[in-house]
Amino acid sequence: PAAALAVVQAAILARIARSALLDIAREDFMRSARAKGLSRRAALWRHGLRHAAIPLLTLGGLQFANLLAGTIVIENVFTLPGLGRLMAQAIANRDLIVVRNGVMGLAALVLLLNFTIDLLHGWIDPRLRMRAEADVEAEGAA
Repeated sequence: PAAALAVVQAAILARIARSALLDIAREDFMRSARAKGLSRRAALWRHGLRHAAIPLLTLGGLQFANLLAGTIVIENVFTLPGLGRLMAQAIANRDLIVVRNGVMGLAALVLLLNFTIDLLHGWIDPRLRMRAEADVEAEGAA
């Protein structure tokens, strides 16, 4: 069941990771790292992976919501007990309180994850922190 959920999402994530790393490999700072004597692999691990992590984090956050939606189908197909099966049974039984609370809980979980990813973006990419600080200073001056 876990493989049925993860294979499609892992393939998408791997394709985006490859594309991001290929784009990063062509950047000037990567050429500088290679000119310093680092191998291609070492340059990608030391310098490129941090830059490639930004689109991967974004995609991972988007895929999380898809994984939650996929659990409803997977838990029903494999007759596993879980939140997805509970939601499907609540919908079938027209138990609106369980459906409402389940949807609100899952929405809060997705929002919390997206907020965490936004914070991680600022930690990974210092340009985002500098832009936010400049925006705050501009608002204070106005």
